[in-house]
Amino acid sequence: MEITKTTPKDFFLWVGAVVTLYVGIGNYIGLLWDYINYTFPSNTLSYNSGDLYQGSISWEMAALIVLTPVCFGLLWLIRRDIARDASRREVWVRRWALYLTLFLAGATAVIDLVYVLYAFLNGSDITAQFLLKALVVLLIAAIVFMHFIADLWNYWEQYPRRNHYIVAGTAVLVLATIIAGFFIVGTPWQARVYRQDTQRVSDLQTLQYQITNYWQHTQALPTTLANVRDPLSGVTIPVDPATGAQYVYQATAATTFKLCATFGAESQGNQSNNYAGGVITQQAATSPAEPTGLGGSGVSDNWQHTAGQVCFTRTINPKLYPPITSQAVTPVGK
Repeated sequence: MEITKTTPKDFFLWVGAVVTLYVGIGNYIGLLWDYINYTFPSNTLSYNSGDLYQGSISWEMAALIVLTPVCFGLLWLIRRDIARDASRREVWVRRWALYLTLFLAGATAVIDLVYVLYAFLNGSDITAQFLLKALVVLLIAAIVFMHFIADLWNYWEQYPRRNHYIVAGTAVLVLATIIAGFFIVGTPWQARVYRQDTQRVSDLQTLQYQITNYWQHTQALPTTLANVRDPLSGVTIPVDPATGAQYVYQATAATTFKLCATFGAESQGNQSNNYAGGVITQQAATSPAEPTGLGGSGVSDNWQHTAGQVCFTRTINPKLYPPITSQAVTPVGK
């Protein structure tokens, strides 16, 4: 029996198809997992649209948009060559690619089932998030296995129209998954608004710390934000990330002040931002922001907001933030 020679074209077509297939499947599973994490958040993790688009979800969407047509195009070229020359079906790179894919898909399905059963027998807390993730992996592994074992049996060459239906259905499914993300976590334009709002909250936290520090050193609130600027120590006044306008500040009493910002959207669920200086710790909040006092290090402050201009009133507690008195330093040698 004559061995069919593998050409460079055969090799790179199959390598390209396998690489784009594996990477595409990995990103598709990751995208579905991100949707599951967002829909069924765990107790230790919280998600908002800005974070997701800033993290993995944007990469996964981009990868799918590019790799899906590339993978389909390479497989179409391979099947076209096989239709023209049936001996291309016997090249070693095709057999290796098909058997490797079948092995990985079958192993993934078996490991997935074993892990689910282990979690059940071990008495682990089997949540909806866990089951959905396991189901996603099992279904995709099973679909890949069935498709490529049919390819190994030359099923798609015998029924090319059915293969066209599979390709069209897969393309529609990937597109629908990407579009569904815009309804689940919002559009990238909405994510940009959420990121800007997160930056505004961070800026207000910074200003609150600077104002409190100013009061501790002077026993008086600054009349304007310009009073807390100190180029020598690197203290600058943040401005709105979208408009470049200054935030609104007003001293309303001896130890009470108000900070205002114009937000683009309502707060997006739970978020946890820790201020580096140790003064503010923003944690999950379930009610709109109300005037609060400044507590000690690690005390929760409410920064939840609606769209539009929102003001936060803060009162400095002198017992928790005692005045800092300056001590004269005696020069060396005096």
